[in-house]
Amino acid sequence: MEHAKTYLFVPGNAPHRFQQAVCCGADAVIFDLEDAVHPDEKNQARENIIQWDKNDTPVSEINCKRYIRLNKFGSMEFSEDIEFLNKLNNKDKLRNNAPSKHTATTWEIVLPKIESAEMLHEARKMINLNRLEAVNIIAIIETAQGLHHAEEICAAGVERVAFGSLDFSLDMHCDQSLYALLYARSRIVLASRLADLPPPIDCVNPDFTHHDRVLADALHARSLGFSAKLCIHPSQIDAVQQAFATDRSKIDWAKQVLKAAEHSYAFQINGEMVDLPVIEQARQLLRAQNSDG
Repeated sequence: MEHAKTYLFVPGNAPHRFQQAVCCGADAVIFDLEDAVHPDEKNQARENIIQWDKNDTPVSEINCKRYIRLNKFGSMEFSEDIEFLNKLNNKDKLRNNAPSKHTATTWEIVLPKIESAEMLHEARKMINLNRLEAVNIIAIIETAQGLHHAEEICAAGVERVAFGSLDFSLDMHCDQSLYALLYARSRIVLASRLADLPPPIDCVNPDFTHHDRVLADALHARSLGFSAKLCIHPSQIDAVQQAFATDRSKIDWAKQVLKAAEHSYAFQINGEMVDLPVIEQARQLLRAQNSDG
């Protein structure tokens, strides 16, 4: 199964950007009600999403998944988000029951600042209260407490987890350097693997004007075990897709390894020793390629 590589945020208080966001080539779009929206504009942001959803955009014209990032669980804004979700859900029910050549698209959820499995379970209960089917949830780990409980969060039935480096560095009083964030990133990758989740989603890069910087950051994330990245601007999509695209030279190498492995489990290719773990890595690369293709 192919998983999304690019998750693009669009502020809920910027409805003029909604259609561009879903059509710009991102694998998933996150309609944001949290950090990108001023407290005075959150109600209008919710209404903007409802009004845009009412346009009945055909699913065939939306080639990406749609998410809504809610406010932090336990806040007054989160309670208001739940009321908004109930309203949105009821409108979608009416649309599905009414004669239409279109099928309403599913809204999934992104939960910020998740700090424990208990917090996640309580939030999920409120989100699913008036729904016939449970929604998929992406949990963002972006505090010291969240990282401390990363394993239990990943094991709590989420679709996937993401790393929120900006809030994490604020909580930890550290900077945004690769070295400062290395432990947190690695811990989240490990926790995802232990829970048998898809590889996690890396944090945003605030730079949306320099392609090379975004590409280098995404390649670093890939080297650690991430397979997707949060984006804040459509201009970042190409760099992130490039970073997480299949490396043709590695596929050719994997095919060469498996061909040689038909006769031996210990040999050398291009001056490097190959044994069973390397052969398994080659098989894994080709399985991933077949899944993506």
